[in-house]
Amino acid sequence: MAERDPHTPPERPSNARPPGVLSVPEALSTPESWLDPFGWYAEMRETEPVHWDADRECWDVFRHADVSAVLSDPETFSSDPRNASNEAFRRASEGVEMETMLGSDPPKHEHLRGVVEEHFRPRAVADLAPRIEEIAEDCLDDVLADGEMDVVADLAYPLPVIVIAELLGIPSEDRETFKRWSDSLVETPTERSEAAAREVEDRRQQTLDELREYFDDLIDQRKRDPGDDLISKVVTAEIEHRPLSAEEMRGFCVLLLVAGNITTTNLLTNAVWTLTEHPETLERLQSEPTLLTKAVEEVLRYRSPVQALGRVATTDTTLGGQTIRQGDVVVLWVGSANRDPDAFERPEEFVVDRTPNQHLAFGRGIHYCLGAPLARLETRLALSALLDSVDDIEAVATADGLTPVRSAFIYGVESFPVRFVAPGSDVRRPPPA
Repeated sequence: MAERDPHTPPERPSNARPPGVLSVPEALSTPESWLDPFGWYAEMRETEPVHWDADRECWDVFRHADVSAVLSDPETFSSDPRNASNEAFRRASEGVEMETMLGSDPPKHEHLRGVVEEHFRPRAVADLAPRIEEIAEDCLDDVLADGEMDVVADLAYPLPVIVIAELLGIPSEDRETFKRWSDSLVETPTERSEAAAREVEDRRQQTLDELREYFDDLIDQRKRDPGDDLISKVVTAEIEHRPLSAEEMRGFCVLLLVAGNITTTNLLTNAVWTLTEHPETLERLQSEPTLLTKAVEEVLRYRSPVQALGRVATTDTTLGGQTIRQGDVVVLWVGSANRDPDAFERPEEFVVDRTPNQHLAFGRGIHYCLGAPLARLETRLALSALLDSVDDIEAVATADGLTPVRSAFIYGVESFPVRFVAPGSDVRRPPPA
């Protein structure tokens, strides 16, 4: 690869959209390619494992060893988008990550994470199990008699959003609004044009304005009358002997709400999607439910709900034989790292009892996903409830009929209809078309 002058922008065709690292790479610009990016990953791991994308003005990193190395080195690779030389990346990150642990570096990262960390440790999360089981059963009770359901709308979305809403102390009845907000914040233009980019950016700004208003009202309420929910915890917390700023309080609320439902929604949907593709594994899990823990880990590897993470180089460095300049944005393709044959045997196969399974779906290092224990528990308990409640689950649509989530880094589908037989019901599956 020819060395570039970091002070000279790459040439760009006049009809291209403005540079945007959060846009989907050209190779994944169709719904079909985003639903199945794994062939492109394999090609890039083999030919250009650290690749400069001139259109998006960022480095793409594909191998497990390189992705892991970057995630483990926050001193060289910052999580703060304000360090980026890519203006579009800075602009796209404003408002959501600026005052949260997600977009902070040490020592501020540790101070912010410490505000809520105790509530997401495995022991604390385990106390939520009875309530999670109750919510999962309620969701399934609403659809069992029908013999069919949309996994996203009927289970994978409502379950985690009810859980995080109750933890935050906000009305779960507002969950349709929460979904619209969450979808907007991770949305990527479906067309590579300036008009499409502006439309998404405008919609995102409107969402941020609505979120600010919504949470500012709740924060004011908790200041007057604190309770035992997470918003009250944030409002009354201190870091370095000072109360949190308004931006930090608001950032916590937005991050917990969005991250608290998006990852689990897509993890659970991807799990059902994968299991319907492997009916023999589905049957095995029904007879060996103790395998569910390993099954969730394998779904995290095989169809990671977060396919990419962004970092910014804080100094000139070398990665995979390429010179990374200070301020360069580095996109870590976690979904590719989790299919790397140098890290996993038979990486393209879904191996339900894979051991060991050193996937990077929840990241690594200081930014390892705070909500990982909760996402794992919600997914395992929801799958357990589903497998206990129904038999013969099968997908209604083929892969060609699925619509990917509109995001450059979230991997999942907008809808996943299935049909099943509920034990003891009179529902009989119709013959294949």
